[in-house]
Amino acid sequence: MTACFSAHLIDENATVSMGNQLATIIDNGAVLYLHGDLGAGKTTFTRGVVQGFGHVGKVKSPTYTLVEPYELASANVYHFDLYRLGDPEELEFMGIRDYFSSHAICIVEWPEKGGDFIPTPDLNITLSYVKNERNIHIESASERGIAIINKLKK
Repeated sequence: MTACFSAHLIDENATVSMGNQLATIIDNGAVLYLHGDLGAGKTTFTRGVVQGFGHVGKVKSPTYTLVEPYELASANVYHFDLYRLGDPEELEFMGIRDYFSSHAICIVEWPEKGGDFIPTPDLNITLSYVKNERNIHIESASERGIAIINKLKK
């Protein structure tokens, strides 16, 4: 059984707001896979999630560092960008498994590059452009993901 949620996002602020909204309903960790072309809004959405957990300041894409940690009062949020990853085994050397505790929020851009070195997601989130606007489609991939989407729909 899966659950889905889709929405139309008219601008960057709506994309950030959608990330904020998701952050308010994740209460016990989650693994989020972000899918979409370059420039589709994955990092913008992530900014909303990270700020929704209380981060004040810039949220940048960890394109060269692979991970950007945000150790906040309400949660540990780890933003991964695997776009430039040469080989999934590099993740093992950086100790990636240590980031994926049951209470952490792990947001992974370009998850297909991580192979078997990253856990299955709770949510698959796809961002796409439609003219100058975006669509977001969120699909559960676990029981925790179903619970998050059910809260999102309320």
